[in-house]
Order: sequence, then C-alpha cells, then structure tokens
Amino acid sequence: MGLNHVAVVCSAIVWLSISGLSHAGVTSNYTRVAEPSEEMPLETFPPPAGLNAPEQVHITQGDHNGRGMIISWVTPINDDGSNVVSYWVADSDESTKQSAEASTSTYRYYDYTSGFLHHATIKGLEYETKYFYELGTGRSTRQFSFITPPKAGPDVPYTFGVIGDLGQTYASNQTLYHYMSNPKGQAVLFVGDLSYADDHPNHDQRKWDSYGRFVEPSAAYQPWIWAAGNHEIDFAQSIGETQAFKPYKNRYHVPYRASKSTSPLWYSIKRASAYIIVLSSYSAFDKYTPQNSWLESELKKVNREETPWLIVLVHSPWYNSNGYHYMEGESMRVTFEPWFVQNKVDIVFAGHVHAYERSERVSNIKYNVTDGLSSPVKDPSAPIYITIGDGGNIEGIANDYTYPQPSYSAYREASFGHALLEIKNRTHALYTWHRNQDDEPVIADSLWVKNRHFLPEEE
Repeated sequence: MGLNHVAVVCSAIVWLSISGLSHAGVTSNYTRVAEPSEEMPLETFPPPAGLNAPEQVHITQGDHNGRGMIISWVTPINDDGSNVVSYWVADSDESTKQSAEASTSTYRYYDYTSGFLHHATIKGLEYETKYFYELGTGRSTRQFSFITPPKAGPDVPYTFGVIGDLGQTYASNQTLYHYMSNPKGQAVLFVGDLSYADDHPNHDQRKWDSYGRFVEPSAAYQPWIWAAGNHEIDFAQSIGETQAFKPYKNRYHVPYRASKSTSPLWYSIKRASAYIIVLSSYSAFDKYTPQNSWLESELKKVNREETPWLIVLVHSPWYNSNGYHYMEGESMRVTFEPWFVQNKVDIVFAGHVHAYERSERVSNIKYNVTDGLSSPVKDPSAPIYITIGDGGNIEGIANDYTYPQPSYSAYREASFGHALLEIKNRTHALYTWHRNQDDEPVIADSLWVKNRHFLPEEE
C-alpha cells in the first residue's frame, strides 16, 4: 500500500470519528471568581427552641412506588414520644390521625457523639394528597407537611429540582433559596456531597448537624432523593475512623430494600412518570460485584410504557471537559455505558466537578483491542450527561476547562446554580439550568428534552 493511500485512509478514519459531532458547543463568558466559597459559621444554624425539640428534619420516598415516606429527625434526648411521628390528611379531622414509631440510633465519630437519629417509614399513603406530620412532644412539637406524588403513568407531569455538591456556604444558601423560591419544584434529585464535614479538622461532625438544619426548610417538606458522593465517605484512618460512609448512612436513610438492593448506596424508585436509578461511584461496580449485578437486573424491570423517563444519578461524571476530576468516572463509564445506550437512558445527572456542563447525546462504546476506535460519537440512543456539582460548596468553583471545547460538550459554565426538570408528558420535558447571579436565579441554559423511548429524535 502506497503512502498516499495510507494518508487517505487515515484522513477518512479521522473524519469519520468527528463527523457525528461537527459543531462546537458553547463555553459561557460568565465566570465566577475562582476562590473558596465562604462557609456560614456554625452559629448560623442553632437548634430550634424548646426542650428536646426535633431538628434536622428531612424526608425521602419510603417505598418503590411513591406511597411511602421516610421521615428522619434528630433529638438531643431519647425521651418517651421523641421517636414517634403523627400524620394525617390535610383538611381531615382529628380522628384520622395516625402514628408511626421510628427506629432510633446514635453513632460515634472520633471525639463526637451524635444526637438520637430517628427514622420512621410511613406506608399506604394516598397518591397526590397533602399530609401534615408532627414530631416532638409538648411545647416542643413541630409540624410540617408534604404532598405525595401522583400514581405512576406515562403522561403524568412532574417537576424535579436538581442540586449537587451543595455544602453550607453563602453561595450554597443562594442556591437553596433560589430553588425554594420557584414553586414548580416537587422533589429534589441530589447527586451527592452534602455537608463537606470532611473538609474540616477531624471531619468535624458538627457540620453534619448544621447542614441538616440548613436544608430543613426544603427537605422537611419535599423529598430529596439522595446519592452519595466522595465527601460522604468520611474514611479517616489517621483518627481511627475506618468505616466508610458512617455518618451518611446513619443520618440519611433511603428505600433501597424496596428495589432489592443490598446497599443504601444504590437503589431505585418510581415517581410519577420517572424511573430513577441511583448509583454509587465509590462502591465496587465491576462484573461480579453486588452493584453490577443489581443494575443489570434492575434495568430489565423498567417498564417505559408506565414510566417513560429513565433517569440516573451518579456522583462522578462520565463526560467532563473540566481539568478538575478529569476522567475520574472513566472506569464506571466503560463498565455501564453500553447498558445505558441499550436501555435508552434519557438523562444522567452527576456532580463532583464544581461547575456546570451539559453534553450532547453521545456514546463511546465501539472500542475493542483490535479496532482502535475510541472517541465519543453522536448516538440517538445515548443519554444526555449533565454535570451539576455547582451547588456552592466550600471548595469553590472549578474553572479549568479544556480548550478547544470537546465536540461532546454542548454547554459549560464555571458558576454556581441549580436545575429544574419539568416532565410534561411521555415525549417532552423542559430542562432549565438556573445560574446564581446578582442574588437572582437566571436561566442560563435550557433544552426541550425528547424521550428516548417514545420520541427518539434529535433535540
């Protein structure tokens, strides 16, 4: 074969590898100062008034179908009645009030002993119904409410907030209250990294308490669907703490057994028209591991005729053009991406990188040891990958994007914010990303997302 012929062949291969992604994405001109965010001091979030008042109240879905709720709270003392939740349908009389008893535990971490952690699962709730619930006794009783989701169905509208890497800085406060100021959000998809206690000496566990008080104004009234990030690992051998995820697993319960998972770090739920799968970037996921086996069987259970929107939460992103944490999710991508394409996952939300990025629908699953093909190509069966680790944490913004912008990257911006996913019906969902700017949430990126099962067209 002559040299000219070799050159032509090589040029053709290069052209084929990029032809599916020929247009350049957008790198926003707006950038936030790349300095560590100022953390709110502990005294910003004192315990509520009253003897043994319940605090750090948060809720999450308590079963697989949406008729259960896990209610969690903390008390300093384990008095009689402090582990009981009372609940009733709004606008009903006192005779309908029911109660449930929580499991109660504490944990020690280095020189810290937690308060009493209560977790109660209430089941058999009616769909699309507002409930009130009460915690505490006597003058320390506190009342909250929540609304259950509609019954799962293909055209059931529902709106999720999406937040990641929140922490508890002044920027975090902007993100949280910007989300809360929008009445559309009905539940939060949280992609990991909660309190950032491990960024403090000896993993200061008081930061877990202040974080629980910080998010309570939202998390006590609508379910937050939790994924664990690297800042939840809390492994610190130097101070004798070798049980990974100890504070997180003690404080944040999820309904993992309802989806036949063996760990609270990976599980699934159905909510309205969405099937949500939560994975763990920091647990074993290769072949023969529990997480791998669970996901393989779980994907077979998804009925897109009932829940057409298939959404995955994971912490470490698979497609990331930022120098921060670059390619840290690569081994998980190689393991699971073929399954995501085969099952036509709609969106994958990730955190970890403290900036915002949205990908094209791409896949990189053609590689084997002989063909040498290894580059992302446009794929209508692939998910959109969204990195939203921009909640406002103490470590600051990640502004080290690679240039030129890779063709798989559709939009990226180094600033803080949150997102909304408004599912309209079986074919369309409106996705918007809201930047924190000038004390107001600004829609900086948006896309009408088309469902991969019912409308697999290009957006």
